[in-house]
Amino acid sequence: MPLIDTTRLEAALHQFADERDWHRHHTPKNLAMALSVEVAELVEIFQWQSEAESQAVMQSPEARHVEQELADIALYLVRLSSVLGVDLNRAIEEKLVLNARKYPAPGNP
Repeated sequence: MPLIDTTRLEAALHQFADERDWHRHHTPKNLAMALSVEVAELVEIFQWQSEAESQAVMQSPEARHVEQELADIALYLVRLSSVLGVDLNRAIEEKLVLNARKYPAPGNP
């Protein structure tokens, strides 16, 4: 069983785009740019916060805004991977293995 399973979300996003005839706009370039914009919107929330404020953001009035931007990021990421034919579930699992090798935990060479 995969760590995450984006299959149902990919199908829902495909249907959402299909119902609006957005497939022609959902090119890798456009989706990558939209993803970048959403990440920038998340960064903007934290831009002038202190470290303490950023740590406590989910107890602030910005909490809902953070949730919405994270959701936008996830949606565009899943849609982009789907359009590119990338199995995001597999890619994430492989990347975690690579990261574990690159950055072994102390005592685990």
